[in-house]
Amino acid sequence: MKIAVAGGKGGTGKSTIATIIAAELGVKAKTMLIDCDVECPNDHLLLNTKLKFYKDVFQVIPKWDQDICNKCGKCAEICKQDAIIFVEGKFPAFLAERCIGCKACLAACPLHAISTDQRPVGKIYLSDSKKYNITLVTGELNIGDLASGEIVAELRKESKKINLDKKCEHIVTDAAAGIGCPVIASILNNDYMIAVTEPTPSAFSDLKRVISLATHFNIPIGIVINKYDINEKFIKEIEKFADCYKIKIVGKIPYDKNLIKLNVEGKISDKSKYKEIIKKLLSNIEETI
Repeated sequence: MKIAVAGGKGGTGKSTIATIIAAELGVKAKTMLIDCDVECPNDHLLLNTKLKFYKDVFQVIPKWDQDICNKCGKCAEICKQDAIIFVEGKFPAFLAERCIGCKACLAACPLHAISTDQRPVGKIYLSDSKKYNITLVTGELNIGDLASGEIVAELRKESKKINLDKKCEHIVTDAAAGIGCPVIASILNNDYMIAVTEPTPSAFSDLKRVISLATHFNIPIGIVINKYDINEKFIKEIEKFADCYKIKIVGKIPYDKNLIKLNVEGKISDKSKYKEIIKKLLSNIEETI
């Protein structure tokens, strides 16, 4: 079973729920947890496990041959990221930090004066948590870089290779906040997506956007309402929305300071009350799938 956990808004408890789900699945079978929040990864902190360096991640960037380039500027015209600056009569100037590696400039160059090079944009780490029977694969974007989508794509590709050896039966993917490229790269090719929200206007607004994203890619969806008891009146708005679009609410998790304490101590699955909630949540998902 492959489950993605997303949420739109940051801070709704997405990573907490992803790690608890992975720990519960790990009780019965080897489970892989992929932390795709490469800008601020923290699943290893929730699992209280040490990471080991696995590999560097590189991004493809253009490289100009000035002996061939005729300074036409077509490469700058095609670049939607403004990573190439052109002044008439001069060779193009390249801003590597803006490049997303799309290679449009290579296709646009009439003289084939552009080849490819690469630059490091991040790293991938690996950890095995024997306590929870979880293999954690996580990525980390270099500070100040913009290539988070590329790292997530590489992270998921490498996870498949790693799983040839680990042979994990279940895979849980913890997506980043938002609805951009890193989230799209996180949720694709999953059996199911859990959309985590909380009963606040901002979280509900972002929930609608992330559900629209999953719907666009035809990914089955279920909603988990975290801290549902902090605003019981607003729950009706979320339930009305879910009912209207025929989306199942697969779980409701109460607010509890003890769960925060467990997170801090790296004991995410040690609370029996939450284990029962997650068991029911997984049962709901299995019925839907």
